[in-house]
Parts: sequence; structure tokens; C-alpha cells
Amino acid sequence: MTDPSRSLTRTASSSTEGLTARTTVTTARRGRLVRAAVAAVAATHRARVALMAVVAWLAQTVTPAGWLIIAAATVGVGVGWALGWIEWLLAGMASLMLLALSAPFLFGARGYDVTVRLQHERVVVGDMVEGEIDIRNIGTRTALPGRIDLPVGDGLVELGVPLLRPGHELSQPVMIPALRRGVIMVGPATAVRTDPVGLLRREHEWDDVHELYVHPRTVAVPSTSAGLIRDLEGNPSRRLVDSDMSFHAIRAYAPGDSRRQIHWKSTAKTGQLMVRQFEESLRSRLAIVLSVAEGEYATDDEFELAVSAAASLGTQAVRDGRDLAVATGAEIPRVVRGRMRSIERLTATAPRALLDGFSRLRALEHTMPLEEVCRLTVEASGALSLAFVVCGSQVSLTRIRQSTLAFASETAVVAIICDERAHPRLQPIGGLTVLTIGMLEDLAGLMLRGVQT
Repeated sequence: MTDPSRSLTRTASSSTEGLTARTTVTTARRGRLVRAAVAAVAATHRARVALMAVVAWLAQTVTPAGWLIIAAATVGVGVGWALGWIEWLLAGMASLMLLALSAPFLFGARGYDVTVRLQHERVVVGDMVEGEIDIRNIGTRTALPGRIDLPVGDGLVELGVPLLRPGHELSQPVMIPALRRGVIMVGPATAVRTDPVGLLRREHEWDDVHELYVHPRTVAVPSTSAGLIRDLEGNPSRRLVDSDMSFHAIRAYAPGDSRRQIHWKSTAKTGQLMVRQFEESLRSRLAIVLSVAEGEYATDDEFELAVSAAASLGTQAVRDGRDLAVATGAEIPRVVRGRMRSIERLTATAPRALLDGFSRLRALEHTMPLEEVCRLTVEASGALSLAFVVCGSQVSLTRIRQSTLAFASETAVVAIICDERAHPRLQPIGGLTVLTIGMLEDLAGLMLRGVQT
């Protein structure tokens, strides 16, 4: 006789290689228990997810003052109800009513459409940036007064938003105060909804972010002082090449010579192929090496002075059409410190691109010393006619002379020491010219004096 509480299920599968049979015996009561357990687990998971979402929402919405009012409402109602104290009960009910009145101020944070516009995306240190924020109510209901927060680097610009009817738009000017050199992130704008008491707070953030380049301050230096020496562009050297502008001599043809250089008159006279030979013309190639090691500068302002001096030289060289290389030390990771050499080269194709690169520079704690930066710059740049080495007051003259040994003997080297406490002076030390500046305006005068000398 078959037990009705039990059911027998047989499942069979076959293939060409064999036969497999599987038999499962379950009870209806056990099936109901399994389904109930699975449903309970699923319900517990959903409840946990919902609870975590509620906790996250409360953490973002309720301010510390709001938590204090919630605690006052909970304790007041609980103690008043349990002990029959009317005063406690009234205090708890008043706290609950205050929370209820604060809730409507949270609505409408997503009803705005905010657009941020900046008049300029590249400014100089100390300049004020002007912009505009367009706020439009795209909702179907009137938006209560609120606030727009606009992050500017590490700071924050707050703008009040009045009551806006549906479809209405408001434009407000934005004045960003003078900024330090760097690349400043402006945005994203955030709509902040909060009640007058400050119990609840709700935010909605947009994705619009602007990069504001704050260029270093520069001064104009005389174009002829871009080298402090007579321009070598086009002058012949002692190196003989097969093709250039400066003719040197006629020699016998050798396998591999270009047939375009054959001198036919000499060939007719001598009876053998003769080719022209030239002296290689010098190319005026300029390098600027800027130290970025923190330990080589006394203060942050001294580092900014060095960046401005290097930027002034670099922009003038680019405007003069010089072949320019600008190099700084790169950050060295801790795990490979002492075993890795690296420099960073700035784009020097146009003044704007070069100044953008100077805007990104910062003083580094872990980088190569000035001597290594100069040595690696020479290896990467090849032959140079002139090099500027810009550093801080913490670099001694001995170290500077050691750094300049990396350059070839035909390279004219000028060291610029930035020291805010020093008077401007020019010192010729052997084949090295050392300029000491205390402020950026000293650079042009010393460069002009060096050219005249």
C-alpha cells in the first residue's frame, strides 16, 4: 500500500554509450519546509538590503542636529508614555513635529538643470576668474529656495537659489578669487536642499567638471638673451658631412656616396668620380632643467619663483623659434628608489602647451637630485648649445658646478639660483655663469647685463 505522504520520482537519461538512472525520493512535507526556508532566506536578504539602503539614506540626509532631534523625540515619547510624564511627551511630540515640518524642504533637488560656464579656462596666478551658473527648473512643480555648491579646488563657492516656478531660468555670476598655480578642478555643481533649522539635508550632483589652468607668472626677457651668447644657428662646425650648407672640399668618390653630390667638373679633370664635402652647420638647441626636489628649496614661494623663472625663459625661447627641451625630475616610487632614474619632459611646441605643463608641476619629496636630472637630460637631448639650470637656495655652488659637468664643453651653461632673501647678482665662475634672483623682475635685468658683458 502506498503512503500518500511520500512520492516517488524516477529520472532516466540515455545516450549511445550507456544508460544512467537517477532516483529521488522526497516527501511533500519536506518539500514545503524547504520552500519555506528558501523563502525565509530570500526575505531576510531583501530586508537586509532594504535596511542598508535606509541606513545609507539616513546617513546622507540627517545632519548631527537632526540626529539630536530624533534622539529627543524617541526619549521624550518613550519616557513620557511609559512614566506618564506629560512634559516629556510634549517635548517628544514637538521634536517629531519639527522633523515633519523639515521634510518638505528636501523635495526638488533633482528638479534643477545646472550649467557652469567660465569666461577663461587659463589664467595667470593672482587673477580672478569670472563665470556664470545657469539654473533652470525642469520640474513640474515650483522649487523651494535652495543652494548650489560649486567646488573650486579645495574651496567651495556657495550660491543661493530663490524660489523658481516650472520652466523658469536664473543666471548668477560666479567670482572665483585669486588662485595659486596649478590645475584647479571646478565642479561638479551640487544642489543642496536643507530646512531652515538644518536638521535634514539632501544633495544632487551633476557631472559637469571644468579644468582651470593657473599658469605661473612670467616676465618678458630680451629675445637676444635667450642664449646669453652669440647665436650659433647656421655657423659651420669642424665636423664633415656629405650634405649641408657650408662647402668644405672635393674628395674622391667612395661607395655609398650620393650621386647628387658628384662634382662633374672635377670628375672631368681628374678622370675619376669626385664628390663635394661639407662642414656640418651648428643647430642652436636650448635646454632648461628645473629642479623639483622639495629639499632644494627653502620655502614654497621660492619654488614658485623657480617655476616662474623657467617658464619665462621657456616661453621666450618658443616665441623665438628655438629648438627647446624642458626637463624636470620625476617622482620615484619608494620600492625602486635608488635604482631608477626618470625625468619628465614638458611639451614645448607652443607657449600655451608649455605653460600648461608648468601648471602641473609640484615639488616632489622623492625624486632625483639636480646632478642626476642634468645628467639624464643630456643623455636624452643630445648636443646642446645652451642650457639653463634653475634651482633653489638650498643647492650649493659646489653641487651646481658638479651638475654642469654633465654638459659638453661646447655647451654654454647658465645657473639660476632662486633665493628670496638674496640681492640680484651675476657671478662668472670659470665657464659657468651664475645668476641669483630674489624676485622674478630681477631675471630680465640680469639676462640683459649678461648679454652686454
